[in-house]
Amino acid sequence: MDAFKNIDERSREIFRRLVETYLATGEPVGSRTLSNDQSIGVSAATIRNVMADLTDLGLLHAPHISAGRLPTELGLRLFVDSLMQVGSLSQEERRAIETESQSGDLESVLEEAATRMSGMTRTASLVLTQKSDAPLKQIEFVSTGPGKALVILVFEDGRVENRLIEAPADLPSSGFVQAGNYLNARLRGRTLGETRSAIFEEIQDHRSELDELTAKLVRQGVAEVAGGEDWSLIVRGRGHLIDDEALQDIERVRMLFDDLEQKRDVIDLLNAAREGSGVKIFIGSENKLFSLSGSSVVAAPYRDETRKIVGVLGVIGPTRLNYAKVIPVVDYTAEVVTRMLK
Repeated sequence: MDAFKNIDERSREIFRRLVETYLATGEPVGSRTLSNDQSIGVSAATIRNVMADLTDLGLLHAPHISAGRLPTELGLRLFVDSLMQVGSLSQEERRAIETESQSGDLESVLEEAATRMSGMTRTASLVLTQKSDAPLKQIEFVSTGPGKALVILVFEDGRVENRLIEAPADLPSSGFVQAGNYLNARLRGRTLGETRSAIFEEIQDHRSELDELTAKLVRQGVAEVAGGEDWSLIVRGRGHLIDDEALQDIERVRMLFDDLEQKRDVIDLLNAAREGSGVKIFIGSENKLFSLSGSSVVAAPYRDETRKIVGVLGVIGPTRLNYAKVIPVVDYTAEVVTRMLK
């Protein structure tokens, strides 16, 4: 990185220790604190001069009138890419991550992986998985009020999904039952992708023996279910984003929660981590989604038995993440999930 090209080893070490101290405490770091570090071995005056130079380079900043300094996003990126010493997981931590799902189905494996990542890193976890086009076992329509219906999908692999759709406002209850029976007769044991066109053609040609309102419900249900997102997003551990420090900046937390509700944007961000292999780190404004809330994402792809990337998992938290601890947790979790999918 150009900003660090001409900095001597002593300045690099002071910068590294300053960032490590900040990540551990969350507080601005002053020259007196660093001068007490025996590994640095220089005076507080020398450290102040180095900190001033690093501030001029855009790697540090002063949050207010204070002798202390904080790393900028540029500084954090430099630290993560060039200076950070990534920790290693203990045997106990590895065993915790390796705990397999008892049910064995993909969704349970991913949900439990998300829960473990969140617990071990004290952050919120994110898992992006491609929806499987599994055969349907049963489909049911339930009226939830005027003009609204709930579609309940039970798949052969045990997965259950619910979708809220629009429905004809004056459709009688018998119409909901008839719509479910009609689709069950054609979908059971088959995927929606296999039968969608045939169902639409049958209704279009008036061969379905459905009245107009029931046919409209069927069309709406099939279109909604078949046209949904290709990706499913799992989020666990939002509560970890609200700690004593975060509550001092409640507006940042509110913005982060708002960002997490933007499912499509979160999916787009995680999809960016599917390129290549290994852990990807997005710090603050490097991604526009979380730029205002000042958050970082650490993510890694996982693969199926053919080594094809089929999803991404990771964590999100403040830019003051313990990157050295979080990175190996995310990396090893992706490795373990990949093994489970073989």
